[in-house]
Amino acid sequence: MAISKEDIARVKGRGFLINRGTECFSGRVVPAGTMFSAHDLKMIGECAEKFGNGKITFTSRQTAELPGIPFDKIEEAEAFLAKENLYFGGTGAKVRPITACKGTTCVYGNYDTQALALEMHERFYIGMGSVKLPHKFKIGIGGCPNSCMKPSLNDVGVEGHKVFEFDVEKCRGCKKCAVMNNCPVRCVTMADGKAIIGEKCLNCGVCVGKCPFGAVPAEGKTLCQIYVGGTWGKTTRIGTPLKRMVPVEEVGDIVESAMLWYRENGYVKERFGVTIDRIGVDALEEALFSGDLLARKDEILAAPLKERP
Repeated sequence: MAISKEDIARVKGRGFLINRGTECFSGRVVPAGTMFSAHDLKMIGECAEKFGNGKITFTSRQTAELPGIPFDKIEEAEAFLAKENLYFGGTGAKVRPITACKGTTCVYGNYDTQALALEMHERFYIGMGSVKLPHKFKIGIGGCPNSCMKPSLNDVGVEGHKVFEFDVEKCRGCKKCAVMNNCPVRCVTMADGKAIIGEKCLNCGVCVGKCPFGAVPAEGKTLCQIYVGGTWGKTTRIGTPLKRMVPVEEVGDIVESAMLWYRENGYVKERFGVTIDRIGVDALEEALFSGDLLARKDEILAAPLKERP
């Protein structure tokens, strides 16, 4: 019996995508905060062998994809993993699975990226998982300007920076300046026996603590650059950096405000970046930092989505 288009669409909303040229599906298992435990992977492997074709791939959004699941085995696969608190999902016009780099353990990471990813997962992927948005909404979290997770190519991207005040009085003008030697973008120069931090500084944090005399403090202040409206693929738009960087603890409210602004202003099937370009990034940024969107959350979520005129 052929599978109907309605059934294909219905299970896609639960994280199962039909495999090309077959009547089997790939199911996507979503990690909490980008992390699977060793036990999780064991159970995912058992699920792949029991219901799929025994193979597992990992998607660009860090979900585990199990191909080859017959249509009539989908509910059994869901029930099998649900007993382990593992769930299929990750599709639709809503918040997609959160992605994050390994900044938690990486020597370049400026903050605990996986902790923030878990917070975003629980607050948005789970907490606002039933909220219909104009289009898919991707959140990417990066620990530093190396940009391994490409935060600027997500609808909202977060990138960690170390901001510090250079204490020129403590600078001794060393012939082999540790700050200069460690700067990956070569923004440090010497003049009149003192180091000068140039405008090219990315606040990447690599030089923090390297000066033996404390001209660059041992601990910089972690701030996050937020990018909005990024997309990649057939249509590319580099995310617009907001003018103000924010502490890690304020990221969640900015992300939620961006999501609410998009829901209130975006047209159905219009990506966030297109909405920003249509209305203006200045209007968005003013709204994000006003607090008004969070105060009107219930009103915004209760309103119908806008259709294009």
